[in-house]
Amino acid sequence: MLNKLFTKLDGYYEEMVSIRRYLHQHPELSFKEYQTAKLIQSFYEELNIEVKGNVGGNGVVAKIYGKKPGKTVALRADFDALPIQDEKEVPYKSLVPGVMHACGHDGHTATLLILAKALNELKEDLEGNYVFFHQHAEEYAPGGALSMIEDGCLDGVDVIFGTHLWASEPTGTIQYRTGPIMAAADRFEIEIQGQGGHGAQPHKTKDAIITASQLVLNLQQIVSRKVNPVDSAVVTVGSFTAQNAFNVIADKAKLVGTVRTFKEDLRDFIEEEMERVIQGTCHMASSSYEFNFVRGYPAVVNHETETEFLKLCAESVPEVQYIEETEPQMGGEDFAYYLQKVPGTFFYTGAKPLGVDTAAPHHHPKFDINEKAMLIAAKTLGTAAIQIHISE
Repeated sequence: MLNKLFTKLDGYYEEMVSIRRYLHQHPELSFKEYQTAKLIQSFYEELNIEVKGNVGGNGVVAKIYGKKPGKTVALRADFDALPIQDEKEVPYKSLVPGVMHACGHDGHTATLLILAKALNELKEDLEGNYVFFHQHAEEYAPGGALSMIEDGCLDGVDVIFGTHLWASEPTGTIQYRTGPIMAAADRFEIEIQGQGGHGAQPHKTKDAIITASQLVLNLQQIVSRKVNPVDSAVVTVGSFTAQNAFNVIADKAKLVGTVRTFKEDLRDFIEEEMERVIQGTCHMASSSYEFNFVRGYPAVVNHETETEFLKLCAESVPEVQYIEETEPQMGGEDFAYYLQKVPGTFFYTGAKPLGVDTAAPHHHPKFDINEKAMLIAAKTLGTAAIQIHISE
């Protein structure tokens, strides 16, 4: 069965590339992926595969029924783009100003579409059912996974697999990890209210810039002095805004940033500790504040049995040259929500472009992938989907 699947995927590789490049040229931002969703739904309709659109928003869910009884396996790909100007000089460069696929979601979509096409042609020999989640809005919380789950996409699903094309790792590499593999991704906003005044009369003011600057430093002590060193956590201030004329002392300053953690109790602790530090810093400066902590995606926590199974499946893919257990990544992914509901695993498929020593990072204007990685991802996901029935 696997040989038949691999042969079909090899034969459809050029179509996979064509789909990916079209999507790369026509990206759409999170929650605005209307044409992309239509393209995905039309693809399934033309193959007479059962498909439903508008799942939890712009999500699309397709389903293939095998002729033999077995588990229901879900496979997921995301399809939203980012507000970044494409700076690559390639034939498939984004045609939408200020928007590009800078994270590989176009490749994820092409991978899953062609895998579904190949599996559909083998359905007479398949056990169980295969559900294909095409998820919108992964890049921007609250994301699309939660709303798709609320709309019933996981109903009847026994296990789920997903992958991320990972441009920093060589093509031919599969990275897996049992337990936490990606962090909870939270956002915070802090607005300091001081008392402005003339730049020549600081003694008559409560300088919001000074207070906010001190707060940036104080917040760093939460991780360095309050968190157990064996636990991973990040508190990053990514934006500091206090715009005034050169001779004006600011009455307001705004800090925006992110917190990354793997443990829920540590996540709670950092939020509480931030409030304490902000309160104390502002009290010393006789200033007030507003603090808003927005919970993003929870940590992606892979299930042990399914992760070990995925590792074995990757060994069956001829193009996979190297399989390794990876370190946890501090990036976030709303695949986490699926794993909170059903067993499964999320893994990385190496996609480093050919001929480069260091690939442009994800979310970079020159981000690109080695398109051969899509074929490896499709074969690995397909192997897991088929072999899960044999492993019962």
